[in-house]
Amino acid sequence: MSALGALTDPLGAYNFIVNIVDSSSVLTVALSAISSVALGGFTECSGLESRLEVESYSEGGNNATALKFPTRIEYGPLTLKRGVGVGDSLWLWHNDFIWGRGKRRDGMIILQNDDHIPLKIWIFHRGLPTKYSGPSLNAKESQVAIEELEITHEGLALVSPGTVVSSALGTIGL
Repeated sequence: MSALGALTDPLGAYNFIVNIVDSSSVLTVALSAISSVALGGFTECSGLESRLEVESYSEGGNNATALKFPTRIEYGPLTLKRGVGVGDSLWLWHNDFIWGRGKRRDGMIILQNDDHIPLKIWIFHRGLPTKYSGPSLNAKESQVAIEELEITHEGLALVSPGTVVSSALGTIGL
């Protein structure tokens, strides 16, 4: 129950937007956060995960357990899937790295409610398109052609839009 006493249901996983921007330009990243232009309609996004690695230390005289200490964070790769359309943006980003002219990109995965209001935003930093998979083609089936892009990145942050707005208003004294 929230502070207002209303029952809050978990968010649906079906209403999300993916934005990817050039991470070399701070202005581009800021403008992308404001705009609602998405990279494309994705059917699936997976890999929003981080894992804290730990180091075990066997303390002398303590035979019952090994002490655990945090060391570093490891982020899993993001996997984006979408129906093949007219645009080639995913392939071109991946292909630019093949030819040595690729640029890392930052991105946002924005989870919305049924009224298309953003409620959670995952931001990844310095993404690399490490794997592209074209569609599986089969004339015996009438399925949608799906392409897939795997993005390896250097950091993942979770932002709640309400938290950002309230902290910005507090900063300017409202």
